[in-house]
Amino acid sequence: MKQFIIAATLLSLIGCDAAPKPADTVVFGGPIYTVDDSQPIVEALAAHDGRVLDAGSWEEIEVFIGPMTEVINLNGRAMYPGFVEGHGHLAGLGKALVTVDLSSTSSYEEAIDRVAAAAEQQPAGSWVMGWGWHQSKWTNDRSEYVGGFPTHEALSAAVPNHPVDLRHASGHATLVNQLAMELAGIDHETAYGVGGKVVKNASGEPTGVLNENAAYLVDSFTASSTEEQASEDIVRAAEHALANGITSFHDAGTLQHELEAMMLLGDKAQLPIRVYSMLSSSQPELIESWLQREPVVGLYDNHLTVRSIKIHADGALGSRGAWLLQAYSDAPDTFGMPTYPMEGVEVLAIAGLERGYQVNVHAIGDRTNQETLDRFERALRQFPDTDHRFRIEHAQHLHPDDIKRFAALGVIPSMQAIHMSSDRPWAIDRLGIERIEGGAYMWSDLIESGAIIVNGTDVPIEPINPIANFYAAVTRQTLAGQPDGGYESAQKMTRDEALKSITFWPAVGAFEESYKGRLSEGYLFDAVILSNDIMTVDSSELLKVDVEQTIVAGQTRYQRSL
Repeated sequence: MKQFIIAATLLSLIGCDAAPKPADTVVFGGPIYTVDDSQPIVEALAAHDGRVLDAGSWEEIEVFIGPMTEVINLNGRAMYPGFVEGHGHLAGLGKALVTVDLSSTSSYEEAIDRVAAAAEQQPAGSWVMGWGWHQSKWTNDRSEYVGGFPTHEALSAAVPNHPVDLRHASGHATLVNQLAMELAGIDHETAYGVGGKVVKNASGEPTGVLNENAAYLVDSFTASSTEEQASEDIVRAAEHALANGITSFHDAGTLQHELEAMMLLGDKAQLPIRVYSMLSSSQPELIESWLQREPVVGLYDNHLTVRSIKIHADGALGSRGAWLLQAYSDAPDTFGMPTYPMEGVEVLAIAGLERGYQVNVHAIGDRTNQETLDRFERALRQFPDTDHRFRIEHAQHLHPDDIKRFAALGVIPSMQAIHMSSDRPWAIDRLGIERIEGGAYMWSDLIESGAIIVNGTDVPIEPINPIANFYAAVTRQTLAGQPDGGYESAQKMTRDEALKSITFWPAVGAFEESYKGRLSEGYLFDAVILSNDIMTVDSSELLKVDVEQTIVAGQTRYQRSL
C-alpha cells in the first residue's frame, strides 16, 4: 500500500495567535497504538527532535503542522512503538547471516549436502560454518545416533578438506568433522569437565558432538574475536533487525570485543539500533572490571546501556542440557546439567545489588529456575528495598510451585514465545504431558500472578521476527498453524499482553519505561508501520503482515521497497 509523504504549507497556523512549535513529523490516517493504557489508540501523532510531542485526535495534532513538517498518511495501515528484541545475540545474528543455514533441513543428509556445497565455494583449509540443525526436527532420518545426536563420519567423508563447525539450533551443542577435531586436538582422551561434554561412542572415540560448554574447544578457531569483525557483524545484524521492525535490542551475553565494537560504532554515530547490553559471565574478568565502575546508561543518545550481567546457568531441552528436577522422559538416566555454579549466581546477585547492576540468568530447566530463584531470594533478603529487576532468561520449564515466586520476588521472566511454536511438537518427548501442561511456557499463569514477560526470539536460535513471535504468543500454534486451538491454549497471551511483551514490558525490563516502549508525550519516537493491524486482523492472516517502515528517533531507518 502506497505511503504518501505530504509537504504541508498553510494547513493550520493561519489565524492562530499562539500556535505551538511545528513538529518535524505528523502521522495520521490509521490506528496508532500507543501502548499507553490511558489512551491505547489515537488518530494522530506529532514528533519533534526524535521524541513524541503529542498524540491524540486529528484536531489536536494538526496544529503542529508547519511549512517543513513531514506528514505521513498511514492510509489505513497501523503504527506501533518500535519493537524490542527482548533476548537475542546481536553479533551472533550478524555472523549467522553469512553462515550455512541449516534451519530448514529435514535430514542429516540434507544438512551435509548444504555444507558440502558451501565448502566447494571456499578454499581448502578454511572453516565452513553452519547454524540451525536440529535432530528432533528431522523426518525420516536414517543416520546413526549416539547420545541422541548424529555422528561426524558421514560429514567428514563428504567434507574432508575443510574444518566444519555446525551449531545446533539451540546454540547449546556443535557438530564438527574429523579435520576440525584434529586442529582442536580433540581425541579419545579429551574430556571437558563440569558444564560440558565431549560425546563419545561405545569405543571411546569422539563422535564430533561437543555439548554445552565443550563447544569452547573450537571457539578459538571460529569466533569473531576482533573488534573489526564484531563491528561488521553488529552492523549487519542491526540492519536486519531494522527490517523486522526492531528498534531496540537486548544483547544477551555481550563479550569484551563486541562491547568495544559497539562503543566504537557509537563514537562514530554508526550504531544503527539501541542496545541494552548484558555482559557475559563467560568472561569473568569483564564482569569484574565493570563491577568496579558505575553502570553506563543511555550512551550515544540512548543507543547503548551497560548495567546488566548475563549468567549462563544450564543448557537447552533440545540438547538435553536443561537441568531438570526429574529425568528426561526420553532419556531416563539424564537430568541435564548446570553450566555455572549455583553459588556463583548468589555471589553475583549480591555484587549486582551492591553496585547497581541487574543480574539475568539463563535458566531453561525447572531445577535451574528453582535454584536461581532460591539464590535470588537469599540475596534479596540483604537488600529488601532495591529496585533490582533481576531476570530469568527463558524460564521455559518451571515447577508449578515456582510460578508465583517470580512476581513475589520481583523477578522478571524473559521468555521467547516463538520457542513454544518451534519446540512444543518435540518437547513433549523430553518432558512428558504432565510436566508440559503444568510447567512449560506458562505465560498466562505468570502474568496473572503479577509478573510481566519480556518477549524475544533468542535470535539467531530463532529468526528475528516479532510478528511471528506475536503470532506464537496469541495462538500457541506452530508457524504452520498446528494444532487447531493451540497447545495448552489456556496459557495464550491476549493481543494487548503480546503487544506489551514486545514493546513496553521489555522497556520495564531494562529500566527504560519512562522514555521507551510507548508512543506518548515525551517518549522516544521509535516506531514501526505494518501493512495490516496485528491487533485486529484474523490470526490466520498474522504471518502475512509485513514491516513497511521502521523509525528510530524520528528518522526512517528502514523502508520496504514497493
